[in-house]
Amino acid sequence: MGFPGFSAPSGGPGAGGGTAVIWRSVLLPGSETFVRNQADALTRWRPAFLGAAKLDSVLARDGDVTPRGRWVFRWLRLTGGSRQIRRLLAGLRADVVHAHFGGDGWLISRTASRLGVPLVITLHGRDVTRQPDAPGLRGRRYRRNLRTAFRRAALILAVSGHIRERAIALGADPGKVRVHHIGVPRPSAPAVPKEWDVLFVGRFVPKKGVDDLIEALGGLRDPRPRALFIGAGPLLDEARKRAADLGLDATFLGAQEPGVVASSMAASRILVAPSKTAADGDAEGLPTTIVEAARLGVPAVSTRHSGIPEIVVHGETGLLGAEGDRTALAANIRTLLTDDVLRERLGEAARRTADASFDLVTQTRVLEDYYDMVTGR
Repeated sequence: MGFPGFSAPSGGPGAGGGTAVIWRSVLLPGSETFVRNQADALTRWRPAFLGAAKLDSVLARDGDVTPRGRWVFRWLRLTGGSRQIRRLLAGLRADVVHAHFGGDGWLISRTASRLGVPLVITLHGRDVTRQPDAPGLRGRRYRRNLRTAFRRAALILAVSGHIRERAIALGADPGKVRVHHIGVPRPSAPAVPKEWDVLFVGRFVPKKGVDDLIEALGGLRDPRPRALFIGAGPLLDEARKRAADLGLDATFLGAQEPGVVASSMAASRILVAPSKTAADGDAEGLPTTIVEAARLGVPAVSTRHSGIPEIVVHGETGLLGAEGDRTALAANIRTLLTDDVLRERLGEAARRTADASFDLVTQTRVLEDYYDMVTGR
C-alpha cells in the first residue's frame, strides 16, 4: 500500500547487512510467532533477540539475551532506561534496533538513542488502539511515552493502513510511518480431508468476537456446522459453556503449537475471524491467522475491522460483515458452507493474494531494505 510522500523499498537484493537487535521487553509470548518467524527469515541481516525478561514459552530460546534480576524490568518501566540493558545492547554491536509494539519502542528508545543506534518500531494494534485510551494518569503517561518513542524512532512500521492512521493521529510524523505487512511462511501442511466446517483461532478476548461467532453458530441448523476453536484466554470458559448451552457441535482445543494450528487450518472449510473493537478500545492490526489460512486456500468470513479488508475483499477473497452483526455473520458462514464452488473460488483468490502480498520471504526482504535505509547502507 502506498501513501503520498514516500515509496517503499523495492525488495530487491542489496549489499546491506549488519546486526539487527530485535527488542521485545518480555521474550517471547507464545502467541507472537510472527516476531520470531520474521527474525528467522532475515538473510542479509543477523538477528539477535534482547529483552528485559524471559518467559517460559514455546518461543523462548537459549540464545535470547536478558539481564539478571527482575528489578531491571521494573526500573526500565519506571524510568525508560537501564544500565544493564545499555551494556547488553552495546555488547551485541547493534547496527539497528527493531522494537515490536509501541510501548516496547519507548522502553528501548532512550538507550538506542544514547548509543546512536537507529530505532525501527513496528506497531501491531492494541499499542495504538486500546493502550492510548487508558483512563487517567496511565493513559496520559502512555501517550506521552508513545510520542517520545515516535520522535526518537528513525522509522515506524504499521501492520495495516488503519494502524498507520492511528499512529499519525497519536503524534507520529507521517513521513516516518509506512505500512509493512508482516509475512507468513509458505505453508507446509499437507492436503488433508476436510474435517471441520468452521475454524476459529485466536485469544479468547473481547476484540476477537468469539461471542458473536458462538451466537451465530447457534442460529445455524441446516447445515449444522462442526466447529473447532483453538486458543486460550479469559473468555474461554464462558465461551465453552455458552456453546454447550446452545447444543453446538464445537470442540475446544485450547492453545496449540503452530504445527497443530496449520494442520487444523488445512482440515477446515472456512476460517471465521469476527473481530471487533472492544469496549475498552482494543482493536486488531491485521490478524495473522487470516493470512495463514489464505495461504492454505482457506477463505475467511470476517468483519470490516481495522486492516482486515486489506486481505479479505468481500466477494473476492472472502466474505465480510459489520462488526458485531451476528445475523450477517451467520448468513456469510451459511453461504460458504453451502456453495462449494464459491468457497473454492474465494479460497484460491485468497491464496493468490496472500502469496503476492504477505509472503514471509518477500516481506522480510523489504524489511531488510528498510534496515539498509535507516542505517545509510
